[in-house]
Formats: sequence, structure tokens, C-alpha cells
Amino acid sequence: MNPHLTQLHPYPFERLHALQAGVVPPAHLPRIALHIGEPKHAPPAFVLETLTANLAELGTYPVAAGSPAFREAVAGWLHRRYSVGEHVVADRMVLPVNGTREALFAFVQAVVNPAGKAGATAGPAVLMPNPFYQIYEGAALLAGAEPVYLDTDASNGFLPDLEAVSPAMWQRCQVLFLCSPGNPSGTVASLAWMQRALALAEQYDFIVAADECYADIYLDEANPPPGFLQAAAAIGNTTFRRLVVFHSLSKRTSVPGMRSGFVAGDPTLLAPFRLYRTYHGCAMPGHVLAASAAAWNDDAHVAANRALYRAKFAAVVPVLRAVMPVDWPDAGFYLWLDVAHAQRNAAGHAPEGSDTAWSRGLLEHQNITSLPGEYLGRPNAAGGHPGRGRVRLSLVAPVVDCLAAAHRIAAFHRAWCP
Repeated sequence: MNPHLTQLHPYPFERLHALQAGVVPPAHLPRIALHIGEPKHAPPAFVLETLTANLAELGTYPVAAGSPAFREAVAGWLHRRYSVGEHVVADRMVLPVNGTREALFAFVQAVVNPAGKAGATAGPAVLMPNPFYQIYEGAALLAGAEPVYLDTDASNGFLPDLEAVSPAMWQRCQVLFLCSPGNPSGTVASLAWMQRALALAEQYDFIVAADECYADIYLDEANPPPGFLQAAAAIGNTTFRRLVVFHSLSKRTSVPGMRSGFVAGDPTLLAPFRLYRTYHGCAMPGHVLAASAAAWNDDAHVAANRALYRAKFAAVVPVLRAVMPVDWPDAGFYLWLDVAHAQRNAAGHAPEGSDTAWSRGLLEHQNITSLPGEYLGRPNAAGGHPGRGRVRLSLVAPVVDCLAAAHRIAAFHRAWCP
């Protein structure tokens, strides 16, 4: 067996299942699931119609490069969304992937050199925000690299402090994972911050892997979040050197089961990644390519999707604000609740277990599932944990359920922190 498998941590939802063991929720309260970021909005009818209209593609082996129609649809969306279409060469800079999870993991396996970089003082490192999407860590470990965690909390605006990383660590870095809009905080990075990350990649020769799967779920219709391709083009990096971005239809189009996304960016990285994928056996089926192209070609359904999320935040936030500090995120569909705001010590550390106890108590008393922040990150050298004392709520349920959950959460929290 691969010895790196023993380094993998239990997945957050496995830990949550263990935390919930033995809990008997009130039978008279219906379960409201807010723990997982699985969109529950109805998929657009035209996407489903295109999917079924192309089922004959099941008789043909798909290819790793996908179809010209898919790649052109993605390039068109990148131009509409980020005004970079004139720089995106669809045949060289876009690849279909079976969701961002698959692609993020596979990309690290393809690009990490386990021997390390010339001049580095130790082996390869993959840097990532902390808390983080767990695939970043698992991908690093199984590629033989050290995952290095960059804390994100209220003190740094929930963005990694790039200036706090030592030159020696940048020398070791082969991949820097960044996520904007962020999971779990919903924070959006500025173009200037993105450009600083790209400048460091140039200086120290590493790859920026930008996870942008929440890019089209933003709450201010007049201010869509900027993207890394946009940031690169603005400083003259129109070939997107040392940059790849990952996008998905799961959140944008509410089709998580379709497993459809794309990776775009530096063609000198995508060419060998495409070669890797021809052996990896992960080509997107033809009927999914057709439905995905239709989805990337349409923006109206996404605007309607955003309106549904705005309605949920508008209903939920005022109810929760009466009992705890909470506000709308910049983007995404999560609330990153500070459930230990009254218990933090002078160093800003929340009591250990405050978020896990709160999450278990919420299920026990109100039959609502939530995800403790400790499960999404790792402790730091100073004894703190940027996820401790926080709980992630996914506002994916219908608005009526989200509002009912907000009232039940408020009642529970009043009793929890009288």
C-alpha cells in the first residue's frame, strides 16, 4: 500500500458522524441539514434536456480534451465574466474535469516533484489556507509533499498573510492553493492581493492553483468577485504563467451530481496535465460535455440562483444577529459563525471543543446539523486553531427551512450563551 495513505486525516463528515453518535434529536422537530455544501436548488430544465438529448454519446469513448464546443463555451464565459476571452486560447488553455475535487487532487499528483526544487532546504511543500477544502491536504500528502497551513481568521481578514511566509518556505513551495471566494468564510480577495500571490510565484517558481468554484455565487449583483485570470491579465501575464484556475458547475448551476467543471490557465502546465489525464481515465462523457457547454453559455439561470441565496441571507442574518455577531459574507452560501465569541481568551483563542459541543448540542436540542470549524482546519504552532470556536452553516435548504433553522438556532444559542 502507498505509505502516504496512513497520513490522511478522517474526512470532516466522518468526524461529524462520529460526533453525532448517540444523539437523539427531538422527534417533533424536522431535521434541517446545514452541514454540507450540497446545492438543493432545482437544476435548470435546459441543462437536463440537453443531457438527455445527447445520451447517444454513451456509445462513444470520451477523450481527455473534451469537445471544441465545451472549450469554446468556457472561453466565452471567461470573457463575459472576467474580460479575458481574447487571451484564452480554448484549445490550449481549457480542459474539462469531473468536478473541482477530482481536478484539484489530480493536478497536484501531476505537478509535484517529490525530489523537491533546486536550492530548497527540504522536500516539496504545498501551501494552503487554514481552514481549507480537505482535498488540498490529501492531494499534497499523496503526492509526497508536506502540507503547510496558512492561518486565516478575523485578524487577517480571512486571507492568508503571504508576507508572513519565510523565503525558505517559498523556496520549497511547489503549489500554492488559494480559494476566492473562500470556503468557509466567503471572503473575496482583491485583485492586488491576487497579483501579489502571482508575483511571489514568479519570484520563487511555484504554481498558484486558484479554486474559484464559488465565483458565481455572490451577493452584490453589481460587484462580482474578481478572478485570478483577470488579475494576471491586468499585469500583463496574458499567458497566465504559473497559474491554473478551477471552476465547477456544482454550485453555479446546482448540478453537483453531474460532476462537471474545468481547469484553465498556463498552457505549459495544461499540456502535461492533459497527458496525465489520458492515462488517469477521467475523460468527461459526451452527454455531460454537451449539457455543460449549454450551462456555461447561459448566465440567466445563475442570476436566478443568486437571487435565491440572497433571499436566504436576508431572512437568516437578522434573526441570528440578535444573538451573535454575524453578517453577510462577500460571496458563497456559507455562514462562518463565531459561536464562542464570548469565551475567547486574551490571545483570541476559543476554548477547545467549543464548536464541536455547540454543533452536537444544536443537533440534540434543535435537530439541525452543522459543521464544526475544527474539522475544516489544523492547529497551529502557537496552540491556536483558526477554525476553533466557529461553525459552518450551508444555506442550501429552501428559504422557508433556512428561516425556521435560524429561529431554532437563535433559541438554542440563547440557552447556550445566556
